[in-house]
Amino acid sequence: MTGERDPRAWRIDEDPFETRKRSKPNSPSMNDGNTRQSRIHIVQLDQDGKVISGFFGTQGTAQSIHLHQGSIWHFSVMEIRHLALATGAFTLALALMFEGGIWNISPAFPAYCLLSLISLAPAFLLHEFAHKFVAKYYGCWAEFRADPGGLRFGLILAAVIGIVFMAPGAVMVAGNATRSQFGKIAVAGPVTNMALWGIGYGAWLILGGFIWLIDIVIGYWLWGNAILCAFNMLPFGPLDGKKIKTWSEPIFFTCLSIAAALVYITQTKIAIF
Repeated sequence: MTGERDPRAWRIDEDPFETRKRSKPNSPSMNDGNTRQSRIHIVQLDQDGKVISGFFGTQGTAQSIHLHQGSIWHFSVMEIRHLALATGAFTLALALMFEGGIWNISPAFPAYCLLSLISLAPAFLLHEFAHKFVAKYYGCWAEFRADPGGLRFGLILAAVIGIVFMAPGAVMVAGNATRSQFGKIAVAGPVTNMALWGIGYGAWLILGGFIWLIDIVIGYWLWGNAILCAFNMLPFGPLDGKKIKTWSEPIFFTCLSIAAALVYITQTKIAIF
């Protein structure tokens, strides 16, 4: 053993379900003039090209994950399962919120599930897809992983008191990326919600006021994207805002101002309640 770092080692972007402090890696690859993200995991590739990592903060139960070197549009079977689980739980929690909790379930519950799936779930899914595709564009491995604890907590809260506060999961990123690249991966999510809000607002201007059902779908589409964008721009914990602010404060404050404006416009111009 020479004490040199194995060249097969990769780094993983901050895991939102892992809060342990980690030391800054010391590697010759870091001395290239680029500033890297400091809060990262160290993982190892085995001889078969698999990432050996303990996701979700579990110890002693490391997962073996195949790196995909092909299209950025690729989704693994495991990732599809996690996306389906998170989307289903999120949709169910939103429907429970519309009902005011499990104590007030009505025959309209299936309709609320469908409304949530059509108008609100895309804000969450496309936000995560944006992180994934940008990360893979920069040559990183990136897959969504659901957080079972966050899903359980969110469902119980929605069922008991009719409020949605849920951490469905996040895109896990592995690769050697610069601070700038990590910042762009982070900002892709909120920017996607801004774009979706813009599409919804255009639809509102063209179609609003003709069919009440379309008004409801577009209205919740606007609310979902505005709230998700603004929430993720907060510069705390594992949220996108903290990573964006670390990368570029001008871009952070610009995006935060836009997110606040979307919430204000939706609150004052869109009447769905």
